[in-house]
Amino acid sequence: MNTINANANITVSKVVNSSADKVWEVLRQMDDIDKFSSAVERVEWNGNHGVGGERVCYAPDGQGVFKESILGFDDDQRSYTYGVKEGVPAQGMVNNFKVLDLGYQKSMIVWTSNFEQFVQNPQMTEEQFMGFLNQSIHEMIDNIVKTTVAA
Repeated sequence: MNTINANANITVSKVVNSSADKVWEVLRQMDDIDKFSSAVERVEWNGNHGVGGERVCYAPDGQGVFKESILGFDDDQRSYTYGVKEGVPAQGMVNNFKVLDLGYQKSMIVWTSNFEQFVQNPQMTEEQFMGFLNQSIHEMIDNIVKTTVAA
């Protein structure tokens, strides 16, 4: 399922044929995003692995850098939230993902991206950015599902 609304919100959800705990074990790792996203080649951490920590994600071309801060992390709720401070043409971008327990060894990943305002720039239109965001979220969820089901 995929929705976009006028407030620059995107929510993508996917049912997984694996327990919520098994999916969360994969998702809760904060320093291996490069395994799931072709837009990230490597990740560096500043500070704690958790709330208040910051990660810097480097693009494969060596040109792009995404600076993110961890805003929320909850093992009990199987959820974490991070803000993107630099690297995207959007102000106030916050992403959250959560794993819901559906029972019977099934779960659902729900990924939400919100931003306050698109920043006009010569590299990318708002439509292109939304396409990039959607493609990136779907790619990461699909790769996480493959990893979880294969484990």
